Amino acid sequence: MLLLTIPRILELAEELCMPLAAVKYSRGMFIFPGAQPAPHRSFSEEVDVLNRYFGHLKSGGNAYVIGDPAKPGQKWHIYYATEQPEQPMVTLEMCMTGLDKKKASVFFKTQADGHVSCAKEMTKLSGISDIIPEMEVCDFDFEPCGYSMNAINGSAVSTIHVTPEDGFSYASYEVMGMDASALAYGDIVKRVLRCFGPSEFSVAVTIFGGRGHAATWGKKLEAEAYDCNNVVEQELPCGGVLIYQSFAANEEVAVSAGSPRSVFHCFEAESVQSHPLVKEGKLANLLAWRAEEDSLEEGAVLCE
Repeated sequence: MLLLTIPRILELAEELCMPLAAVKYSRGMFIFPGAQPAPHRSFSEEVDVLNRYFGHLKSGGNAYVIGDPAKPGQKWHIYYATEQPEQPMVTLEMCMTGLDKKKASVFFKTQADGHVSCAKEMTKLSGISDIIPEMEVCDFDFEPCGYSMNAINGSAVSTIHVTPEDGFSYASYEVMGMDASALAYGDIVKRVLRCFGPSEFSVAVTIFGGRGHAATWGKKLEAEAYDCNNVVEQELPCGGVLIYQSFAANEEVAVSAGSPRSVFHCFEAESVQSHPLVKEGKLANLLAWRAEEDSLEEGAVLCE
């Protein structure tokens, strides 16, 4: 998930006073690809930059574009390089679009009787504080709308970013470092969906250290009131595995007409991003990519 830009990741890597063990960069699709600065104009450009810094790790740079070729707007991008097998770890990344109008309205700043709504109220009213109640939350609101938070509890960390505007409403959620056996996969996803009510969403679960410790997180997700239209499983170097699923609300869901209208109009003409494929996850293949390629990475398994 794109929480830090690649330039910032590279700055942090150079600031570290210890050997780098592994790096993972992941994201979904850009809603406005033409508005992205370098090196985020394409995944091939991102991989090129990442490999310059991390391709020397023992596994080499491994890049994948995961998803169903029939659904070009629903793809997951991941770059991974490691020096050695990682410690057991489970990470959940969720991308949600078409947010419920009423739920999205919580993330617009309002003013009444001299009181201006704030991030802490958004955290409470949206239900974000109930996703993992033990988390200590540091939240922030934007003008005139938008929300971001980071949270921590022991070794577990999570983050949320919300763009609530109509036409491109979006929310992302990530959590990692938690005790996978103590938190049920389906329960966490249900709590997140309750906060945003998206018309579509995807989940990407990355597991290191084997499925044995991942409990419910290593299984296919069933989401009430949503139909799963894509399941892909991708092996990663040194025993890692990524499980990606995408969902759309079924007819039983009464989704609002849309989020509140945007106050910005500069990106209305942008279209959904379409990336060329990363073949075999190696930098050597970058020059051989063709823009018309639109199939799964060869190592991925499309599940029925």
